[in-house]
This record gives sequence, structure tokens and C-alpha cells, in this order.
Amino acid sequence: MTTTLPATADPPHIGCPQPRRTSARARRAVVVVLLAATAVLYLWGLSASGWANAFYSAAAQAGGVSWKAWFFGSSDAANSITVDKTPAALWVTGLSVRFFGLSSWSILVPQALEGVATVGLLYASVRRTAGTAAGLLAGATLALTPVAVLMFRFNNPDALLTLLLVAAAYGTLRAVESGRTRWLVLAGALIGLGFLTKMLQAFLVVPAFAAAWLLAAPVTFGRRLRDLALATIALVVTAGWWVLVVELWPADSRPFIGGSQTNSVLELVFGYNGFGRLTGNEVGSVGGGAGGRTGGWGETGLTRLFDAELGGQASWLLPAALVLLVVLLWSTRRAPRTDRLRAATVVWGGWLLVTAAVFSLMAGIFHPYYLVALAPAIAALVGIGAVTLWRRRAAVAPRVLLAVLVALTAGWAFVLLGRTPQWQPWLAPAVLVAGVVGVVGLLVVHRLSYGPAAVVAVVAVVASFAGTSGFALATAAVPHTGAIPSAGPQRSVFALSGLRLPGLHGFGGKNGADRPARPGPRRSGPGAGPARWGLLGGGFGGLATLLDSPAVSPDVDALLERDAADYTWVAAAVGSNNAAGYQLATGSPVMAVGGFNGTDPSPTLERFQQLVADGQVHWFVGGAGPDDTASGGSDEAIRIARWAASNFTPVTVDGRTLYDLTKPVAP
Repeated sequence: MTTTLPATADPPHIGCPQPRRTSARARRAVVVVLLAATAVLYLWGLSASGWANAFYSAAAQAGGVSWKAWFFGSSDAANSITVDKTPAALWVTGLSVRFFGLSSWSILVPQALEGVATVGLLYASVRRTAGTAAGLLAGATLALTPVAVLMFRFNNPDALLTLLLVAAAYGTLRAVESGRTRWLVLAGALIGLGFLTKMLQAFLVVPAFAAAWLLAAPVTFGRRLRDLALATIALVVTAGWWVLVVELWPADSRPFIGGSQTNSVLELVFGYNGFGRLTGNEVGSVGGGAGGRTGGWGETGLTRLFDAELGGQASWLLPAALVLLVVLLWSTRRAPRTDRLRAATVVWGGWLLVTAAVFSLMAGIFHPYYLVALAPAIAALVGIGAVTLWRRRAAVAPRVLLAVLVALTAGWAFVLLGRTPQWQPWLAPAVLVAGVVGVVGLLVVHRLSYGPAAVVAVVAVVASFAGTSGFALATAAVPHTGAIPSAGPQRSVFALSGLRLPGLHGFGGKNGADRPARPGPRRSGPGAGPARWGLLGGGFGGLATLLDSPAVSPDVDALLERDAADYTWVAAAVGSNNAAGYQLATGSPVMAVGGFNGTDPSPTLERFQQLVADGQVHWFVGGAGPDDTASGGSDEAIRIARWAASNFTPVTVDGRTLYDLTKPVAP
């Protein structure tokens, strides 16, 4: 007769001294400590990052003022243009701003709470598979992944996306466990919400989730196919309703779809934010360079996630996770079809492999913080695999594998720490020493009583986690701004994610790499050739103003706010980030001419001239704009900037040149 363990039971330590059984109250207390510590890590000193990504902060401000802007994800409350993403993440921050007012806390706290919820859901998912210890280890691994600390303290959409995908994984595993349709349908709906957060990236987990259901669900094959079809319908409906509404909405009564060239959300989904990310053919992008293995966004290939620019973000335990994936699949090869350990391995392992492969090989825009999408899968595999081997440590093979994993992880941490030799130089050798002690202890742990064995486990955990924990704490201690933040003890520079920007002006050194700067939004169009940038009216440096929002002096703020109530837009500026700085300073709508990069055809010169003639725009902010649009984007922003500079009176305040669109120059 076969005995099946309840879903919440902790599996036994086979052939080893047993730990004292802990009560349910004690287990709950430990979980509370995990979540409380995560909350402190993600919330402490949060306001130091200010607006963080001003591009999204300005859109949250707009959504807090206008329900129409909230629904569409507009950059300003007057609804000239949207951000270049679907708006679900902005729905959360927009509501927070509406309820609590505009502040750094109201914008950033939702992401921190999403992070705590993600850790909690991952714990719950892994616990159902491998017990409390595995769940706690997985939760702690996720919480201490540097890029997770970064993103759960930042206002990019990735925080909400990660939460939704972990929730979908939980739903899938509950469906596989019980065979109930509603859990699988819920998982499909959550992935659909993930699409409304960051478009097609949400679908990278679908192959793994579908495979786990078809392989292991305890129902007939026909039922499995039927329920998978229902989940697919839920996914399509949840993901598609907003797209359908936007496509059917009259274009002249909604904002222009930022990031597109044809005012179409479908173009944005499948083009710039879709297959263009894979091929590098991103119309309207700027910067970057030729596609291929050494494209404008860093070298592609299977080792990309371990390189000097990305390795410290999430790869600390990635080698161990890959080894444990193989070990778990091999150890369950003869298990019954419905084995839950193998199903969970398929879910998390498939998530890891598919997402890592796409990130490694994509030739288009790629940023270090994308790697937060790998963190839950890595954490789950480490939690499940390490605890499973520990419970079987009486046998030779599990002990040797544990020792190898500690040696591999400590050695890789030594390499990663060696890439920042000025930061805590004592930590790398300390990790190596702890690793050696942990390896020796694991090889003889079967001879030890429970107390000494627990000490060995602690040493092994310290050796494996010291590096990633140090980077996580350092990440939390450093303010992050702009749209391309990076985890670790040092502020990011533009070159961090492999960006090469020929013709960049406004920074010291080649491509500005010699001077640290606050990172900001940027795009590339591999194959598009160099992007050249010029100054219109002077006052601030070229591409820098499109990559980050400017600091607005009190005098400039006062000038813009003068008679602001008489205008629909107090100002217009090329690029969404440029406009965001002025909008957040004044609290009034500022038109982002050309959208994110200044290469979207919104508005056209003719439309802008009509708005000026109707008295709807007061100022034009002189500054950066592309000198050409070789990537195939629109040149309307160039034409508008030149027209404003040629026809209206300039006013220079604190080094910033603005053009008063109510005062034409004398003919």
C-alpha cells in the first residue's frame, strides 16, 4: 500500500537524526519573521530614490488626476500620449497617488508590498511541494536576490509582473495537485494580467505551466485538454479586453499610443515591445548599434547572464539552480505521472530555462533589471532541491551533491565579488573560507548528531548566501533613479547594460562612460546606425535629457506655473522623461513631444501649430532632440523643435531656454 503525504506535511529526513517537530504556531512565526524582514529590506529608506523612474511617476501623477489618463496609461493628465507599455502597473500606482497624494512613498510603497506578497506566495508554493524548510529557503533566496531588492524598491512594471507570475505558478501547482479547473483558469487569468503589465514577456512562463498540467494533473487526458483550453480563454480575455477597447476607441478622442508609429497598441505589442525585442528591429528607437552577437545592448549568447554587466544581478545561485533542476528531474524519472515534486520541477525549471534562453539570445533592447523575472524560479529550485538533498544526506550521492553545490556557489560568489574589489574586500575570501568549511562538513554530516549537523547546514547557507546578501543590502542602501537601474553597491552608469551610443554629447569621456550618471530610459535600434543628437536653444546636454528627467529649479518652476490654469499644457518638451521632470515639478500637464524617444509622430507639426494657435500650450522647452531618425521613427519632434526655436521668443532661466508660445518673434 502507498502512503501519500498531505500537501502541507514536511517530508522525513531519510536515515538521519530527526529534528524536533515544530508546532504550527512556530512555523507561522518563522514565516512572519521572513515577511517582516523582507518588508523592512524593501521599505527602509525608500524615499531616498525620489521619483525613481520619473517616466512612470509622471504617468502615475496623471492617473491620479484624470481617470482617462489612468485607464490609458497616459504620460500627462491632458492625454497627449501614453507610456510605451500596457498600463496595469500604472493602475496600481495611479490609485495610490489618488488616495494618498503624490509623493515618493505613494509611488514606491506599492512595489515594496508587491515584493513582500511575492515572497509570501513563493513560500506558500514551495511549501506545498517540499515542506516548510524548503519554502523558507526559497522565500529568503528570492528576498535576497539583488535585482529583486532593486525592482521591489522601484516603480518599473517588473515588480507587479513578477508577483502575477508567481501567483500564476501557485495556481498552476494547486491545479496539478487537486485537478480542479478553477485553479488553472485563475492561473490563465493572472498571466493575462501579466500581459497588461508588460505585454508578451508574461507569456514566457506559459510553456512550462502548460507542460506541468498536461503531464501531471490527476485527471483524464481529455479533461486536461479541456481545462487547458478554458485557461487559455481566460488568458486571452484577461489580456485582450483592454487592447480591444483601445483599438475600438476613436483615435481622435484618446491619447496617442506611445512607442508606436501608427497609433496602434497592436503595433506596440507585436513590434517595438514584441518581436522587435528578439530581432533588434525596433522602429523608432535610438542609440544602440548593429544587431547580432555584439549588438547595441550587449553581447548575446548563453553566457550573457554571467558576464561582468549582468552577473551580479541574479546569477549568484543560478549555477546551483541549474544543477538542482537536473538532479530533481533525474530523481523523479520513475515517479508516478502525477508526482507533485516533478510537476513543480517542470513549472520552475521550465520558467527558468525559457526565460533565461530568451534573455540570453534577444538582440533588441535589454536591461539588467529584466533579470528579476528569473529570481522566483531560481529561488524555488534552490529551496526544493537543496532541502530534498539535505533530507537524503544519509546516502553518499546527496551529500556529495550538496558539497559540490556549496563549492560551486561559493566559488562563483568569489568571482562575482572580485568584480567589485573596492567594495568590502574582506567578503570574497570570507565566502571562500566558509565554503571550504561547509564542503568538508557536508561530506561527513551523516556521522553527526542533529545539533552539529544543523551547524554544518548554517555554515553552508552562509557560504552560499553571503555574497548575494551583501549585494542585496548594498542595493537597498543606494538610491536609484532613471529607467535603467542596476543592482549592487555602485551606482549604474550608462555603459552598464552594454549600451553603445555613438555621437552622444553632454557627458565626459567616450560615450559618457567615464562619468557616472543617473540612468534613464533608452532604446536602441540595432541595424539603424548611429543616432545623432543636437541641442536646440542650449541649456542642457543632448541625449542625457531623454535618458533621465531634468532637475527643475524653483525659478523655472515658477515661470511654468504662471497662468498655468489658462492652458491645457503648461509646456511641451521633446521626450517623455524630459517632460516628466517638468510635470512632476509643476503638477500640471506637460506634453511629451515624440513620446519616449522623441521619435513617435505625436503630435504632428501641423497639430502642434493648431494647439499653439488655440492657446493650449504655453511654453516649449528648448533642449535635446534627434538630428535624424535613421531607425525609421518619425521626425515630427525635430520639426516642432525647430519651428518653436525659429518663431517664438526665448527666455533663459537658470541656464534653461524656454520659448514662450504666446509671443512670436517679430517678423
